[in-house]
Amino acid sequence: MMAPSRLAPFRRLCHWGPIAVLGIIKLITWAMVHLIGMWWPPHTSILAAIHASLYLSLAAATLYYFLQSLLEGPGYVPMGWKPAREEDTQYLQFCSVCNGYKAPRSHHCRKCGYCVKKMDHHCPWINCCVGHENHGYFTLFLFSAVLGCLHASIVLSICMYHAINRVWYVHNGTGREPMIYLTLTTLLLTLLAIGMAIGVVLAVGVLLYLQIRGILRNQTTIEDWIIEKAAGRREELGLPPFVFPYNIGWKANFKMALFSSQTDGLTWPVREGCGEYDLTREQQAQKLDKRLRSRLYTATHPYNGRWVPLVAHPRAACGAPCSDEPRLPLQPGDVLRATRQRRHWLFGEKQVVGSTRGSRGWFPRACAVPTDDLCKTKPD
Repeated sequence: MMAPSRLAPFRRLCHWGPIAVLGIIKLITWAMVHLIGMWWPPHTSILAAIHASLYLSLAAATLYYFLQSLLEGPGYVPMGWKPAREEDTQYLQFCSVCNGYKAPRSHHCRKCGYCVKKMDHHCPWINCCVGHENHGYFTLFLFSAVLGCLHASIVLSICMYHAINRVWYVHNGTGREPMIYLTLTTLLLTLLAIGMAIGVVLAVGVLLYLQIRGILRNQTTIEDWIIEKAAGRREELGLPPFVFPYNIGWKANFKMALFSSQTDGLTWPVREGCGEYDLTREQQAQKLDKRLRSRLYTATHPYNGRWVPLVAHPRAACGAPCSDEPRLPLQPGDVLRATRQRRHWLFGEKQVVGSTRGSRGWFPRACAVPTDDLCKTKPD
């Protein structure tokens, strides 16, 4: 696999996620500019000018930080990377796709196609991962978007109220009420803008809270899952609790997240008493435990890989897993190692002879049976 090209950041714009975000920003900004001009025109007073400038500043900051988080990208582990000391490779996982070792805190993203430094999650709205180099920009984008949309939702709701009562103001008002005129088109667009603004405040506000909490702890979303699994695994085995090594104090954590130049994303400062590879060793232990708990299945019926197999497997189609993970086409005789399950679906990896890693994905439970059960049904 080749390293990312210089044009890759600009290609990320050609996706429904960034296009949708740009459309939402444009719609809400248009509605605000259009209605503020009638409700509280900036030229009427200094306060009105400050009010308009405040929103436009938030809108400009939202657009700027959005483009920066998209164009900057998360930062990728160099192709074929390995630690400086050869003996440290035993603590790291090897990525067969990138042909190199995964640096501490990095994970391979199948959508980006590369190992991402300090991967938090893959965000479809910026069409790339949130990682080491764009985590600060992404957080500031969320912050400015929530504040801007909160401002817009309040102002647009007030303007809509005055627009609805305009006729009453003409006959019974004092003459000081703002006169807001809306055509059918602008009315519908304004209602859409209000809905979008309120939706951003609620949905993105929750994401902003989770991001700030993670930044103060210096934990990514993926590392939250690892720590949660570590607590259960260690309690079951009677081991001491896992100590997250990268929490070095909320001030240092905050600075490290907002300013990516604090580290190269391959090596990280750790708290006193912790080692550089404590987290990766815990990951290795969890993967080994996962493999030991997995079960081999053999495909008995073909599956074409459709996400909604209504004709062949209607029950599975009605209970499809809520995930964008791939579906795994099967042919009778394929051997799979299942690691996750739903009522009508299994998630597993197809075992390929001579390969350390096969393709992975979901497949209907009705298409395969456990290998040991299959052996029992065969005649001696």
